[in-house]
Amino acid sequence: MEHTVDVTVQNEGSIFLFQLETEAAKTWVAEHVSEEATFWCGGLVVEHRYAGNLAAGMQADGLVVE
Repeated sequence: MEHTVDVTVQNEGSIFLFQLETEAAKTWVAEHVSEEATFWCGGLVVEHRYAGNLAAGMQADGLVVE
């Protein structure tokens, strides 16, 4: 069974970009991430120290993160 990727994570050196590919991912971020979060090039900007926990939380709630 093929799963749709909800979030694509890009390591950009000093930050990670979480590209929200589906409405489910966008809704999850709206519900779990501060309104003051930074977006760049369409992706959620995340510091290294938070990226692992953010991805784990998304996966725990059923999102497919790649």
